[in-house]
Amino acid sequence: MASDGARKQFWKRSNSKVPGSIQHVYGAQHPPFDPLLHGTLLRATPKVPTTPVKAKRGSTFQEFERNTSDAWDAGEDDDELLAMAAESLNTAVVMETANRVLRNHSQRQGCHKPPGALGPEQKPKPSVEPPLVPSGDLRLVKSVSESHTSCPAGSASDAVPLQRSQSLPHSATVALGGVPEPSTLSSSALSEREASRLDKFKQLLAGPNTDLEELRKLSWSGIPKPVRAITWKLLSGYLPANVDRRPATLQRKQKEYFAFIDHYYDSRTDEVHQDTYRQIHIDIPRMSPEALILQPKVTEIFERILFIWAIRHPASGYVQGINDLVTPFFVVFICEYIDEEDVDTADVSCVPADALRNVEADTYWCMSRLLDGIQDNYTFAQPGIQMKVKILEELVSRIDGQVHRHLDQHEVRYLQFAFRWMNNLLMREVPLRCTIRLWDTYQSEPEGFAHFHLYVCAAFLVRWRKEILGERDFQELLLFLQNLPTAHWGDEDVSLLLAEAYRLKFVFADAPNHYKK
Repeated sequence: MASDGARKQFWKRSNSKVPGSIQHVYGAQHPPFDPLLHGTLLRATPKVPTTPVKAKRGSTFQEFERNTSDAWDAGEDDDELLAMAAESLNTAVVMETANRVLRNHSQRQGCHKPPGALGPEQKPKPSVEPPLVPSGDLRLVKSVSESHTSCPAGSASDAVPLQRSQSLPHSATVALGGVPEPSTLSSSALSEREASRLDKFKQLLAGPNTDLEELRKLSWSGIPKPVRAITWKLLSGYLPANVDRRPATLQRKQKEYFAFIDHYYDSRTDEVHQDTYRQIHIDIPRMSPEALILQPKVTEIFERILFIWAIRHPASGYVQGINDLVTPFFVVFICEYIDEEDVDTADVSCVPADALRNVEADTYWCMSRLLDGIQDNYTFAQPGIQMKVKILEELVSRIDGQVHRHLDQHEVRYLQFAFRWMNNLLMREVPLRCTIRLWDTYQSEPEGFAHFHLYVCAAFLVRWRKEILGERDFQELLLFLQNLPTAHWGDEDVSLLLAEAYRLKFVFADAPNHYKK
């Protein structure tokens, strides 16, 4: 078919690789390398046929070695060269150069982690396999945890500015030969920045009356993990701004929630409520992260929260999608009692029973606060969602008429992909860590979940416009929109999305000046 031929040509154009780059595996989750965006990269090297990954790595390194002006002589002892470099370098000069490079990259790229340079004790190996880049789209700004997947520094010297912005300049990489690894320096610089932001939050929260407007401004760009729980409780309106009133408020609200449990929860087996409870019981195992949700204690907590909310809100009752909104609050609040970095697989059985009770009550009330602002999303026929999808369609038609017309020409209706974006607040479209970062900003924005969310959805379409316009088939286009390749996104990717959403809001609607970034 004609469409198949066009698709083959499309894939064909993305075969060319930059020296030292990674050969991606394409699929629904990983779109092809975009030749329009990276046209200059494609001209940098000749096209080569697709080969198995290992063979490609070998040829790529040779190509990289030929194009690097100071490539090592294969016949010399690498350890001696590195040792000599370490002895001849002035540590103070090196540290000053490295820090200057890191500061520049911090300003331009949100403090990207530079690719690893060789330390004095390391040998360069032609067969070294670079870490696989999870996404095939080099426009993504890598997250801090993924920044080591950037292209090798040597290839940056011959690449276009986009490549240089993702790695250390070549000269800086050579200079770092006799000092600690750049990843250590980058982590140190990042820690200083995070420590500074954390101090600002602590100072703001330590006062007798927290300035909620200042807290919103500070939280827009993300909330440090150690203070995220208390900040979310304040921004959601669950806790009062006055420090002295908080303990009594927490105690009263937690007592009130468990009074609901005692009064209503036993009725889950009654005929009038058993269908609601059955649906909740079915939906919870389908949630993610499974390793956390499927722990018996967590499952019971989610069942109680959702059932009590449904009983106390008969106008909507329980609707699929509400269950996903429990997870971010629970994860953020449980982190106060769990030291593990990866909370997705944390064992909550080690958390004291009293702490779990507090987390459960806090999660219920904060989720209730969120749903109070978007409850029409879940009432009969879900009119809130249908209205928001219609507004999104109108917004995209003004923001990017070409994308809007492309969807219309291929008979893709916004309701077919954007319904889930509204129903689950993009929780099924991005990883949980990204959802939490997204909600930092949502809770900082006036009507963030009801209004600003629309601009984030529009930014989603703008972000993937080239891929969307490249799809010429209804099924493939809809499949792409329903399975956007965001599985390996990090905080920086979300920050870029939010920045674009803010720009759209600023251009197409009124926006508070203090949120300008």
